[in-house]
Amino acid sequence: MSKDLQSLTKSELIERLSAEQLQVENLKQHLSKKDQIIAQLQRMLFGQKRERFAEDPDQGRLPFESDPVVETARQTSHEQARQAVQKKASRANHNGRLPLPDHLPVEEIHIYPAEDYSNMVCIGTEVTDELEIQPARLYIKRYIRYKYATMDQPVDGVHIGELPERVIDKGIAGPGLLATILVDKYADHLPLYRQRQRFAREGVPIAQSTLDGWASQAMDRLEILYDHLAGDTKARGYLQADESRIKVLESPKKGSCHQGWYWVYHSPIEKTVLFDYQPTRGAPAPKRILDGFTGYLQTDGYGVYDKIGQREDVVHLACWAHVRREFERALDNDRERARVALAYIQKLYAIERQARDEGLTPDRRKELRLEHSLPIINELSGWIKRQLAQALPKSQIGKAMTYAAKRWDALSAYLHDGLLEIDNNLVENTIRPLALGRKNYLFAGSHKAAQRAAMIYSLLGTCKLHGVNPAQWLTHVLANILQTKYNDVRMLYPQNFSQP
Repeated sequence: MSKDLQSLTKSELIERLSAEQLQVENLKQHLSKKDQIIAQLQRMLFGQKRERFAEDPDQGRLPFESDPVVETARQTSHEQARQAVQKKASRANHNGRLPLPDHLPVEEIHIYPAEDYSNMVCIGTEVTDELEIQPARLYIKRYIRYKYATMDQPVDGVHIGELPERVIDKGIAGPGLLATILVDKYADHLPLYRQRQRFAREGVPIAQSTLDGWASQAMDRLEILYDHLAGDTKARGYLQADESRIKVLESPKKGSCHQGWYWVYHSPIEKTVLFDYQPTRGAPAPKRILDGFTGYLQTDGYGVYDKIGQREDVVHLACWAHVRREFERALDNDRERARVALAYIQKLYAIERQARDEGLTPDRRKELRLEHSLPIINELSGWIKRQLAQALPKSQIGKAMTYAAKRWDALSAYLHDGLLEIDNNLVENTIRPLALGRKNYLFAGSHKAAQRAAMIYSLLGTCKLHGVNPAQWLTHVLANILQTKYNDVRMLYPQNFSQP
């Protein structure tokens, strides 16, 4: 024993031992956390490594030369494969195929026997349907306006037919073309430069600046409808909220991308979604929509929402899906207790699935929850309280329990009304197109461009929620919005659109 330790009293030795034990425990927790991260990364790893670049023994050396013997063998093999596929197709036993929709136009192709049938009698036909597609067809819509003048003297002016309202005054792009450009970019994630390449293949060269200008001018009109949607969203009594990143290019300099945020508000009852771009994720960001909001607000555990949920006129709903994710992360840390919690949560979701499958009304859904979900929630609450006293606060299982315990009232609040949802998944689903789009165009060109994208994501997202064809709806809106009176603007919402 060292001299320093020999000089210590018994109480001092105990105190030092306790401090070292605490340090060891902290190190164990730190190592445990690192092990969890490593385990997650190992699960995420995918794809070949060295094998991807291994040399193929059948790969020839440059330049490639065709061996006549090999070419003959390949031709024989090809013919055998073709015959085998034909034979397999003829033996295929179809249990039934998807019926083709009645609204599609039909192109009839009449096929007669190859033999001379002039002296034969037709005894019937066999009909075979095949679903086919014609790529987007560009055409010119030419307006020819006739001019008339009176035959009286003096001539009483010249009369000419009026042009219909045009999306771009003196422009050549019609509403259908503009709608296709916007849907291709924001719904199907096809950047404008790729669309330009597609137009070029059709023999219609369009400058990139022209495409940018068309998209911008089309969205100028949509801004009228978006402003109405934003005002209506503020008045909803039940909103789900979430946020997602978007990079914004502030200047051409390298590394000048700004981290902006889309704040997304989904109305489960009205089935509308609103994207609102804000340069920050701080407390001022949701003020534009949530200032003055009253009713139910369902969110994840982000602190900004907690402050809004503390207002007297707001009932804050938490998300059981986020609680479930916390316990799923704890499976590598404490499998036994994590599985117990997940089993409870699974029972809650089974009740929601039952209500959905049976098509229950909101009132009956509330009764079902109070009868079956409430006892499960109470039982889970007692279990978490007992286990928290035995869990290390910094362990993943401890964090999962603490996350749930701090939000217990908000997690239970969905029992108040059968119209409320158990989780925030619906709003997260509306954000998925944004995540796919980011992988294609990487960033918005400016803060204004980011807000314009928020506008079109809102309108196309609402189309998706109501099963509306976005191209048909957008064509209709672009052609009619400037002629629509204020009181009738809501009739242009996707949910009020009658598809042809």
